[in-house]
Amino acid sequence: MGVKSITIISKYIFRELFFPFLSSLFFLTFVFLMSRIPEITNMVMNYNVPLSSVLILLGLKLPRFLEFTIPMSVTISVLLTFMRMSGENEILALKAAGASLYKLLPPVLVFCVLGTLLTLWATLIALPWSKASFKQKSIEFAQSSIDMALQERQFNAQVDDLMIYVAHVDIKNHGLEDIVIEDRRTKGVVSISTAPSGKIISTKNKRVYTIRLYDGAINQVELDKGSVNNIKFGNYDIIIDLAALNKNIGNATKRIDERSLGELIQFIRSGIKNKTQLNEALMLLHEKFSVPFACLALGLLSFPLGVQSNSTRKSSGLSLGLFFFLLYYLLLAAGWSVGESGDYPPFIGMWMPNVVLGSAGIYLLIRNAKDRPVRLPKFIVKYAHALKLFFLKKR
Repeated sequence: MGVKSITIISKYIFRELFFPFLSSLFFLTFVFLMSRIPEITNMVMNYNVPLSSVLILLGLKLPRFLEFTIPMSVTISVLLTFMRMSGENEILALKAAGASLYKLLPPVLVFCVLGTLLTLWATLIALPWSKASFKQKSIEFAQSSIDMALQERQFNAQVDDLMIYVAHVDIKNHGLEDIVIEDRRTKGVVSISTAPSGKIISTKNKRVYTIRLYDGAINQVELDKGSVNNIKFGNYDIIIDLAALNKNIGNATKRIDERSLGELIQFIRSGIKNKTQLNEALMLLHEKFSVPFACLALGLLSFPLGVQSNSTRKSSGLSLGLFFFLLYYLLLAAGWSVGESGDYPPFIGMWMPNVVLGSAGIYLLIRNAKDRPVRLPKFIVKYAHALKLFFLKKR
């Protein structure tokens, strides 16, 4: 088969890969977005946040979803394309014309590299920006309502020198249950107020709120004197100015997972002594590159699997692609576990899934090129079929 014929075939395969990629990317991203519907409904119905503003927040979540839906879509696209070509005997015809599997590989590699570059853009550029923007937008919305600023069963520290824990927030009646407030606004004094119940009281200035506590106690510690005072109360008011949230936007320390690539490298090189934080930072750094390169590893695996398949059904390709991405994700989670424990270097945990699946793909490719395909184990076919049935029921 001549060079011109191979070029035509490569262009054909490359074109065939794009439509299933785009449709899979749209479908999977839509599924991820739908998981946020309860959160959207809650913000619109209970907090009176404009739908347009909520959609902006949802849009800022897209880069996080794309970090995983792009590799998933690349996997499914390669599988579907070659399952169709194999099922319609196009692969057989190409082999009869003298085209080996190795000659069909270049367009697949180029496609996977493009997927890798797109995912790198999502992880290195879009994701840090979207996280910072999401945090700022959330704080801006919280300024309009203390209810939004207080998250249940979390330590809320958005306001300077105040840490508030609330077990339950009654949005309609502005009631609070099981409250703990640590107040460091008075220099040299730490006050910890606890109460079984309380209430949020708004003022004419909607940026200033009062948290009224009922039947509680205050433990007041004077740091200079080392004295502790215990005061019981029937009612106790704590004034909160939500305008103080503005100060924290610029001053708040970024979490490790919110840092850009440059900030992450700087953090690692700062000589941090906390081994747990250092391991987490190193794993995040490697993850920013290992997840994009999953496009190559999973693409290499999907190519021979699609070629040796006789099925043309899209549902089979979708379920098989999701199965192998689920396997990748489980290996990645195992990598996080061994990396956090410090038993192995972080880079091993983050790159292990790519090495395992990529090596399996190369092995299957060599076997298929020699017309000695390796059939998938029964348990893989079984679980892939279960995934297929699950998605068919959802339709």
